[in-house]
Amino acid sequence: MQLPVAYQKAKEQVFKIWTTLQPLLTVHVGLASSAKALIILEQCGKNKGYQDMDACGFHPEGGCCMLDGPEKIESMINMKTLWKNVSVEGMDVIFSRDAGRYICDYTYYSSLYYGNGRAAFIHVPPLSSAVTADVLGKALQTIILEMLKQCGEERE
Repeated sequence: MQLPVAYQKAKEQVFKIWTTLQPLLTVHVGLASSAKALIILEQCGKNKGYQDMDACGFHPEGGCCMLDGPEKIESMINMKTLWKNVSVEGMDVIFSRDAGRYICDYTYYSSLYYGNGRAAFIHVPPLSSAVTADVLGKALQTIILEMLKQCGEERE
């Protein structure tokens, strides 16, 4: 599902995902336009600091995602372990604790909030001659399969 570059609409879609589909895990993928052949595994979402306007010219009241939410929410997926254990062909993978303060982080925080930590966020580079859709698709498949293994371990 493609989410709009609009805070409120993205949050509404994320809420709908969690309430209607009730997934075991939701994996969000966002574009890191400055990254070249680099996949970034984001560990947590932040609640405050959203001052930049979205595509509709809006930003959240007080720069906050959830007025009653904690300052940050960690994913139940241990991204550091994932980063250490996963290997993808033709791309570097790094670990991050800061998804930025725009729609990506806002969406991630919303999903972590509604899903009680059962969300993940991956920043990917734009497609290029070095990073083809096939290469990126295989990399994401490898990473998501490892995330699902962690989910299985959590349930046992």
